[in-house]
Amino acid sequence: MSESYASEFERWEKRFSVPEYVFGTEPNAFLKAQADVLPKSGTALAVADGEGRNGVWLAERGLDVLSIDWSPTAQAKAQGLAKARGVTLRTARVDLTAWDWPTAEYDVVVVIFIQFLTPEERRPAFAGMRKALKPGGLLLIEGYRPEQLNYKTGGPSQVENLYTRALLEAEFAGLSELRIVEHDRMTREGAGHVGMAALIDLIGRK
Repeated sequence: MSESYASEFERWEKRFSVPEYVFGTEPNAFLKAQADVLPKSGTALAVADGEGRNGVWLAERGLDVLSIDWSPTAQAKAQGLAKARGVTLRTARVDLTAWDWPTAEYDVVVVIFIQFLTPEERRPAFAGMRKALKPGGLLLIEGYRPEQLNYKTGGPSQVENLYTRALLEAEFAGLSELRIVEHDRMTREGAGHVGMAALIDLIGRK
């Protein structure tokens, strides 16, 4: 384990070690707004799902969910949330920079605020997301735009980790029904994301 990897891992473990849910227990607002386009059954992959707020919500919609994250502390909280909500959530501890993404396994892939990835790490991860979707599968992504650096209400401080329309269009040009929306919105997601945010949302199908 490299020194930078170890320090980053410890940072997230420390962040998630508090009793409260850092990003709350309610699903991300963008994800919740897609309830009507989600399938009523099938498989879902919640990428870097942290304490499970999005994965548990997907399970409540009737989906068989695999929630992946690299923090065991976060995943224990995710299982606690699933139990409290009366749903089953499968979890796997995953390092996104080294994961062997499955092929055509998921009806839905949900990717909410994973901008800890550098551009070099992001490219294979985006390719993995495309690979993991079944034909006709739904991809949902929300991230911060570079303008988020002005708001300072969450996300990384490295501009290269943030998403632009051109970046997402280039990475996901092969998807059908591709829709990308840029907007600024007031966010209230636990203590981790609070305040006005510069967001970009992607909806597409394989």
